[in-house]
Amino acid sequence: MTAKSRYDFLSSYRSEYLDQADICARLTLPYLIRDEESHKGGVRDLKTPWQSVGAKGVVTLASKLMLALLPAQTSFFKLQVDESQLGQVPPEVHTELDLSFAKIERTIMDAIAASDDRVVIHQALKHLVVSGNALVFMGKDGLKLFPLNRFVIDRDGNGNVIEIVTKEKIAKKLLADVVKDYSPMTDDGEDQDDCDVYTHVTRDNNRFIWHQEVFDKIIPGSQGKAPLTTNPWIHMRFNTVDGEAYGRGRVEEFVGDLKSLEALSQALVEGSAAAAKVVFVVSPSSTTKPQTLANAGNGAIVQGRPDDIGVVQVGKTADFATAYNMVQQLERRLSEAFLILTVRQSERTTAEEVRMTQMELEQQLGGLFSLLTVEFLVPYLNRKLSVFQKTGQIPRLPTKVVKPTIVAGVNALGRGQDREALGQFLTTISQTMGPEATQQYINPEEVIKRLAAAQGIDILNLVRSMQEIQGEQQAMQEQQMAVEGAKIDAQMASAPINDPSKNPQLAEELSGQG
Repeated sequence: MTAKSRYDFLSSYRSEYLDQADICARLTLPYLIRDEESHKGGVRDLKTPWQSVGAKGVVTLASKLMLALLPAQTSFFKLQVDESQLGQVPPEVHTELDLSFAKIERTIMDAIAASDDRVVIHQALKHLVVSGNALVFMGKDGLKLFPLNRFVIDRDGNGNVIEIVTKEKIAKKLLADVVKDYSPMTDDGEDQDDCDVYTHVTRDNNRFIWHQEVFDKIIPGSQGKAPLTTNPWIHMRFNTVDGEAYGRGRVEEFVGDLKSLEALSQALVEGSAAAAKVVFVVSPSSTTKPQTLANAGNGAIVQGRPDDIGVVQVGKTADFATAYNMVQQLERRLSEAFLILTVRQSERTTAEEVRMTQMELEQQLGGLFSLLTVEFLVPYLNRKLSVFQKTGQIPRLPTKVVKPTIVAGVNALGRGQDREALGQFLTTISQTMGPEATQQYINPEEVIKRLAAAQGIDILNLVRSMQEIQGEQQAMQEQQMAVEGAKIDAQMASAPINDPSKNPQLAEELSGQG
């Protein structure tokens, strides 16, 4: 069975999700989901929504997810030694390993920063929020994004991916060797400039294999394979439903509010435009001519009766107020749903209140962070490590000894909660038992380590250990004792008892020795 036939067959199972994604895109960002068929005469005219809350919500949520998954300031993963496999590692060896791991982490993060990975991932997250699905291919030249209308997927009963088929248009001149014997014609008899290229990905035991086809022919050199742990094809889902191969988006959960807001916004805009229109009405039996009134300038004097002239007004002020109040309620609900931070407008609004509000909103998506960690961050990291090891950019790591750990997403939220709990714990001890109890019972080195872990800060060569502090204190004590000894020797040398001129007994002893 060809890749095209599999794509057409699996498209029937995708139609429901694609139709819903198209509705969600029309209410937020219409350009995300486009028709598969090419449109003649240029770009298709996309209908702009009457409200911008949906677009703002999608962009804001995608940006927050981006900062949580791939933070720009710190690394999103840590390399650690599995001591259960290696045994108890000596401290000096552990320090050297941490230094090496930190260098590897910086190498990978620098490579990510220099590439366009964040640009593609941010675009994928917008598709994820709107349609609930996004397919990312990690190739040699970088990441490639496939929206929902460009791929089909099939999963087994356990949710494991077993088949993926993508569809994309490629210029025929780039595939001249393959399509030279086949040139399909359009309905009007013109030769097509583009052709459909299908990529068929299937699971074969513990690996994925794929190839590309054009006109039901396999493109030479397009075959590829990869183990399950380093699969370059990553299917991202926003929400999962048991038994469904595709995900559900965030916009779909609030599509009712968006539709209501869209209708009310349209009514308010059109009603306001109608209310702003000024129309003068002249009585048919009036002596005042409409032409004379229309041509009259400001301050002109014309003949007529004022009672014969009236103004048509839209008496819908109360209806507009009701619609406006409903619009505000919908905007507030949607802002909370898409993590748009709305802070109480007051002179007494503190930075702590803003920070707590932000953390509360982010905790609403803890389940999403967990899903994206499993379905995106872990495969993304494994693929990066595999490629960098093959190219020699980083040394090969023993898989049974060194284990990568994700420290972004939901784990970052957990670290924030640990920081808050630790701070409250220290404050409670100091207030109830006094600062002396804190100094007596609390280990400062452990407190510093836990605060650094909660902040995601690498304390290697930053914070001195207790051994270093004790060594420095001992050296200072020895230096101070040496200085004090030198002072005592100088005082003893200058004392009268040690001066021969002032001590006759000492003078006799020195003369006897001489």
